[in-house]
Amino acid sequence: MATTTQTTQLPPKMRAVQIVEFNKPHEIRDIPTPRPEDLTPHDLLLKIAVPGLCHSDLEYMKGFFPIKLPVTGSHEGTGTVVAKGSGVKNFEIGDRVLAGMTFGRCGECDVCKGPENYQHYCPNRETMMSVERNGAFQEYLVVDGREAARLPDKMSFATAAPLACAGATSWRAVLQCHLQPGEWIGIVGSGGGLGHLASLSAIQMAKKAKGLKVVAVDARDQGLALSRESGADVVLDARKGTAALIEEVKKATGGGGVHAAITVSDHPTAAETACAITRHHGRMIQVAVVEKVSIPLMELLFKDIRVSGSFMASQGELDEMLHAVVEHDIKVENNIFKGLNDVPKAVEMLRNGEYRGKACFIVDEQAVGLVPGNGYV
Repeated sequence: MATTTQTTQLPPKMRAVQIVEFNKPHEIRDIPTPRPEDLTPHDLLLKIAVPGLCHSDLEYMKGFFPIKLPVTGSHEGTGTVVAKGSGVKNFEIGDRVLAGMTFGRCGECDVCKGPENYQHYCPNRETMMSVERNGAFQEYLVVDGREAARLPDKMSFATAAPLACAGATSWRAVLQCHLQPGEWIGIVGSGGGLGHLASLSAIQMAKKAKGLKVVAVDARDQGLALSRESGADVVLDARKGTAALIEEVKKATGGGGVHAAITVSDHPTAAETACAITRHHGRMIQVAVVEKVSIPLMELLFKDIRVSGSFMASQGELDEMLHAVVEHDIKVENNIFKGLNDVPKAVEMLRNGEYRGKACFIVDEQAVGLVPGNGYV
């Protein structure tokens, strides 16, 4: 059963931008609109306001994940609740929401009954958005209410959309370092491992929200410049080699190295570099999606580096992140496009590196708090 207070009837068809064939451009299609009466107890039906384009969408187009075609692209969705399942208690019709990527955790296993910030790891959960469930490049979208977060009043949809993936991933990785204000964090791939937002969000989140000191490591001139722009305390060029990096990090941090490091680069040696600049008994958090993580035994055995992965963020972590972005004035650089018809153009621009920041698409022009200047930051 679903409840709804809609005053207008949903259209039978809606516009969607879908992957129909791997290694081919997205197609703009008309598909059936989700129906409120079909919602399961934990579902929310959103009228999409602003979806975002993530660098991972390029990998989805290649079939990097076990994707069931056709599928609607984008796993960065924001919108307004127009209907909700009977089991949803923490959202109301009209709420402004950031969608989570995952769906259908069982609620019964040890993971689901464990700490809130690990429940989204449920081994029995269903698939993710844009894999076997449609994503946010469409006018209406069903999401799991247990994985979504309400937007703060002072946050626009355009600010929120890019935070759904890279922002959430960066935030949880910073939390997983378990550092205290004044301690050092290293970010390897700081200027673009998860895209431009990785630098802007991870560096700012670490510094502004958590009071950490940041060593940023990258191997590209643009990435190094972006890391400096984002406020890193120390910016180092990985092209100098590991030995030189270690010496520079030790000098900057008083001899020990960073207390923890986050790997957001998919370079084969990125995890090794992150461990190399981390002090004894420190942590390395792997975020970048790679086939294998390679770390020398000497780092694990003789430095006792504690290695763990971090996947997305829980509902509680999303909520904490959104409020931290507002409270600490963490900036997100967006490229605003009008409507879903611009998605294929933006995808090619992303592929060719023709813009900085994240692409967002205005789908619902009447949505409250849509863009800066109409009541929300």
